[in-house]
Amino acid sequence: MLSRLFAPKVKVSAHCDLPCGVYDPAQARIEAESVKAVQEKMAGNDDAQFQTRAIVIKEQRAELAKHHVSVLWSDYFKPPHFEKYPELHQLVNETLKALSAAKGSSDPATGQKALDYIAQIDKIFWETKKA
Repeated sequence: MLSRLFAPKVKVSAHCDLPCGVYDPAQARIEAESVKAVQEKMAGNDDAQFQTRAIVIKEQRAELAKHHVSVLWSDYFKPPHFEKYPELHQLVNETLKALSAAKGSSDPATGQKALDYIAQIDKIFWETKKA
C-alpha cells in the first residue's frame, strides 16, 4: 500500500541525462588535434624527458578523444540516425581504432587519420541536428 502511495504518477523518459545540445564532436576533434600536435613536436625534440612527457600527454589526449567519440555513439546517436547513416557504426569503430593507433604512434599521419574520421562523424552529427 505504501509503495502505491509513493509510486510516481507520471512516467517520463529521456534519451540523455542532461538537456539536448551538450554533445559536440568538437570535443573529440580538439583532443585529436592535441595528439597530432604532440606527435609533430616529438619529431623535433630528442630530449628523453620531453619525449616521456609527450608520450604521456599524447596517450591521455587520445583516450579523451576516444571517450568523446564513444559518448556520441552510445548516448547521442539513436536508431533513426543509424538507419539514415548505416555507415555510422563502422565509422565510429574505425575512428576509435585510428585514435588507438595514434595513441601508440609518434607519426603525425596517424593523428591526421583520426582527425579525418572525426571530421566525417562531425558532418553526420550536424546533419542530424538539422533534421
